[in-house]
Amino acid sequence: MTPDQYCEDKAAQSGSSFYYSFRFLPLETRRAITALYAFCREVDDVVDETHDENVARTTLNWWRSEVGNLYAGTPQHPVTRALQPHVARLQLPREQLLQIIDGMEMDLTQARYNSFKDLQEYCYLVASVVGLLSARIFGVSDDKTYVYAEKLGLAFQLTNIIRDVGEDARRGRIYLPVDELQRFNVPAADIQHYRESDNFKSLMAFQIERAEGYYQEALAILPRPDRKHQRAGLVMAAIYRATLEEIKADGPGKVLNQRLSLTPIRKLWLAWKTWWFA
Repeated sequence: MTPDQYCEDKAAQSGSSFYYSFRFLPLETRRAITALYAFCREVDDVVDETHDENVARTTLNWWRSEVGNLYAGTPQHPVTRALQPHVARLQLPREQLLQIIDGMEMDLTQARYNSFKDLQEYCYLVASVVGLLSARIFGVSDDKTYVYAEKLGLAFQLTNIIRDVGEDARRGRIYLPVDELQRFNVPAADIQHYRESDNFKSLMAFQIERAEGYYQEALAILPRPDRKHQRAGLVMAAIYRATLEEIKADGPGKVLNQRLSLTPIRKLWLAWKTWWFA
């Protein structure tokens, strides 16, 4: 198996919306973004699938060393070997790959966030940085596109948090800010015991409205000359926003006990429609 095939398989196995947005890209761009996505999956899996915190930290430190190997021209892992041809060509910043690892590591020690400002710092590392790297891979002619990418990454992560509230609670994590739980009078115990109260529904409606606001901000900022280059990001936005709409229509309180996902056919349809008409 080649490094590129390893990354393709990693992306396909995830069933992620990101995978559908890659299908229409030119070959070299698709290889670069798929390698980046596989890197994120590998690092994220360390935290989600390793039950021993010390082992997880050791593995994340290995990945930091492997990023060093990548930029020294001696990568060992299939993912970093797949990334290697694109690092110099696209001038992918080493620091941003390390920031992604830093963000994933936060999940080992921090299960709560006191305020939205605190949560934003986490979202920046695990999602906005990925957006910045992705935008660079797709092609940027105007620096405003990086602002768009940062805000879009935040919108994606907020959507993930909304969609995965119940799943995250089963892992002992509550990403919803503590001060907002208090404002809506939702005890953490309600989330930990999957109680769909009216207050919880109001809290989630608020979260959905805020995420939608970030989508609107991001898309308004994207310069028109870069829209064609950034179509893969626009595809992801279409799929994620459709997911958000489904959650809203289904009843935002239900995220505690079910994880809503669009069907592959619908994702493919949204990807095709957005790619050609964005």
